[in-house]
Order: sequence, then C-alpha cells, then structure tokens
Amino acid sequence: MKKLILIGDSIRMGYQAAVIRELIGLTDVWAPEQNGGNSANILKHLDEWVLRQSPDIVHINCGLHDLRKDFDTAQPAIPLDEYEANVRRIIGRILAETHSTVIWATTTPVNEAWHHQRKGFDRLEADVDAYNGVAVGVAKALGIPINNLFEVVNPDHLQPDGVHFTDAGCALLGKAVAEYIKPFLEKESKNL
Repeated sequence: MKKLILIGDSIRMGYQAAVIRELIGLTDVWAPEQNGGNSANILKHLDEWVLRQSPDIVHINCGLHDLRKDFDTAQPAIPLDEYEANVRRIIGRILAETHSTVIWATTTPVNEAWHHQRKGFDRLEADVDAYNGVAVGVAKALGIPINNLFEVVNPDHLQPDGVHFTDAGCALLGKAVAEYIKPFLEKESKNL
C-alpha cells in the first residue's frame, strides 16, 4: 500500500483523523505524534519524519508558528525571508532525496482579534497572507502542487481562540486534504 506522510502543526493534528478515515484502504497514513511547529523545526526533523521513510506522498503545511509575534517585540518567530529559505530547503531536500510527490498546503485563516484576546502572542491576518504568498511562490517555482486550505474554511469554523477549528471545521479540512490527495494516489498506482 502507498504511504502518505502528513507534516504540519496543530491544524494538521486536528484534521489528521478525518484524512485517515477518508483514505482508509487507499493508503497508509503516518504523521509525527508531536506538533510540527515552525519551518525550522520541520527542517530539524526532516530526516526522521520524511526522508528515512521514503513515502510516496508528503503533504506539508507550516506557517502559523513561523508568523507568531510576541506582544513585547512584535517580531515574527521566523522572519519572512528565513521562512522562504526554510520552505525552499524542506521541499528541495524531499525532492532531491526521495521519489515522493510533495504537496504544499497553505496556512489556514485566523481571527486576529479573538487570538489577541485569548493567547499570549499575536497571529495577524496580513501575516497569514504574506507567509502564504511566499510559500506558494516557492512551491510554484519548484513545480509543487498547492492545496489551498486557506479557502476551505471560513471564520464560522474557528474556535474562540481564533486559530484552531471546531470539529466540523477539522472534518471539512480533513475531507479537503483527502480529496486533494486521492488523484495523486491513483497516479502513483498507475506508475507501478
């Protein structure tokens, strides 16, 4: 059976069970138990989480931890230029060191007002747009398909923390991820 690896932050953790349900019998789905965090953390764990496993498909999203800004500094955890370099290295290494199909998923929306009220740091809508723009640019330049999760959900699907999704939102994201991946599974099967 084909192997799919899901890499991402707590949003991935929220939709992972739905992806597994949707793809049962079609692929073996694996994901790290821990939150993938920011792009620097994914790079740090890339050998363990992806390269050593030789998956057929890798679906990646990261950005929410990169763009977070502490109240006192208002500086992103990972500056935009560093994020761009990290995304390029993540995708580039997977392409160079495996035969995997890589799919990049965009960062999901936030409600910055709710987030500011309930979290100890900010995530701003303009930063989501900027980080998505950079990641999409890298993915396009490297010829990687883009799963636009940003457009799958809307503010009604957000929990009061302004970043995580309700059960319905997670189910919607999981179904969208599974549906996006299915044609690649069929393509992989035909290439055998």
